Amino acid sequence: MRVLILADDPLARAGLAALLSSQSSLTVAAQSSSDVDAAALLDAFQPDVVLWDLGWSPDSQIATLSQFVEGHSVPVVALLTVDSLADVARAGGARGLLPRTSNANQMAAALHAVVQGLLVFDETLLAAPSPTPTALDLLEPLSARELEVLRHLAEGLSNKEIARVIGVSEHTAKFHVNAILGKLGAQSRTEAVVKATRAGLILL
Repeated sequence: MRVLILADDPLARAGLAALLSSQSSLTVAAQSSSDVDAAALLDAFQPDVVLWDLGWSPDSQIATLSQFVEGHSVPVVALLTVDSLADVARAGGARGLLPRTSNANQMAAALHAVVQGLLVFDETLLAAPSPTPTALDLLEPLSARELEVLRHLAEGLSNKEIARVIGVSEHTAKFHVNAILGKLGAQSRTEAVVKATRAGLILL
């Protein structure tokens, strides 16, 4: 599996490349900083997945990450430091979220999982302190249908895929997803899955 490493710190790039080189199932296709032409990189190196180190101060990286995810179909595993659930939510465009202290085996497992269409969250992210209420604090519980949709969200399915699986229109699936986000007080699908997992509504 071909991996593109994005990290603004050249030492971090080199370190990640060295870690992943120990994994026989992975090939580091290229390394780069995040301020490059993403489309050109993808065309030139054809990676299956991106490992993106957001650094110790991810604020400047979040917008770039979001733009990348919106513009390209290649899944991303992001490495970040986590002080609160808000940090997880802001990096919600990534299909995988791991702490920067993750080892090579953990990174490899996450990279393979997101390529298979799964969402991956390290357990330390689920335990991150949050100033916002969890799903258990909600006055209105999720319906049986919403719980079903939530499980499909955790599997990484799009609204169109969810609609096909549960036998409804894409508009109806989108309505259920928006209802879930509202009830969980989540700003993104990723944050919804994290909150639901922390509350015991689903298991990853």
